[in-house]
Amino acid sequence: MSDTPDVSIQQTSTLSRLRLTWTAAIAGFILLIWILLAVVGPWIAPHGEAEIISPQTFAPIGEGGILGTDKLGRDVLSRLIYGVRTTLSLALITTIITFVFGVALGFAAAILKGGFDIVVSRIVEAFMAFPSTMLALVVIGAFGTSQTVLVLTVGLVMSTSVFRVSRALGYDIGVMDFVEAARARGEGTWWILTREILPNCMAPLIAEFGLRFTFSILFLSGLSFLGLGVQEPAADWGLMVQENVGGLFLGSSAALIPAACIASLTVSMNLLVDWFQQRQQGETVLEKIDE
Repeated sequence: MSDTPDVSIQQTSTLSRLRLTWTAAIAGFILLIWILLAVVGPWIAPHGEAEIISPQTFAPIGEGGILGTDKLGRDVLSRLIYGVRTTLSLALITTIITFVFGVALGFAAAILKGGFDIVVSRIVEAFMAFPSTMLALVVIGAFGTSQTVLVLTVGLVMSTSVFRVSRALGYDIGVMDFVEAARARGEGTWWILTREILPNCMAPLIAEFGLRFTFSILFLSGLSFLGLGVQEPAADWGLMVQENVGGLFLGSSAALIPAACIASLTVSMNLLVDWFQQRQQGETVLEKIDE
């Protein structure tokens, strides 16, 4: 009788992992579809990115186009397909910039410590005192709305969070025995960082990359909705919501469809990150049991 609760808990845990795995598989499939559309989209889109195909604006689904038309009579489906490339590419570039600055400064602060750590940490805290959206609006308003300014601004704004994560990881791992042994052997700072600290930080950093990528999509889409992101005639999902929001009063779905696409992309990415974190936690538990 005493074994029954343990068996029940184990079965519940197994079912939970199976559900999470199947959910992650579906999320990965959705994400794969969007990636494929980003690669081959321009060749399969029915019309051009800015081509006006109908004199009727906000045409309903099935009239003028498979998904209708927008405020200028452009094909919603074509702009949606072109927009996935813009949305994914800008989010990916932004996330890479975020990690280049955040991880580099975070690990440098954790290893060098002292005055460098204090100065950099205070600067990061000063930037974090401002709302991220407001800070981005100020910078983009001052330097323009080009895509270069957009990705650099958002990347630098989001790098503050990555800095804190990587700095904490660097501090935690930097005091472990194998790192101290490497220092005692006379290994240099770069060797310790690349051979000892960074490999042991990969799992949490990969999870953080997924979360930052999701946040980049939402951040960039929000800026486009405010008119400070991607500019017409380029297609972007956030811009499509902003330019077609007036069609909601006419019964048009031209703004709802890109909003649903943003939701599907971000939710899928979050589910994959959850699955990855759960898997890492499970492997950690198994390692402790083996020990």
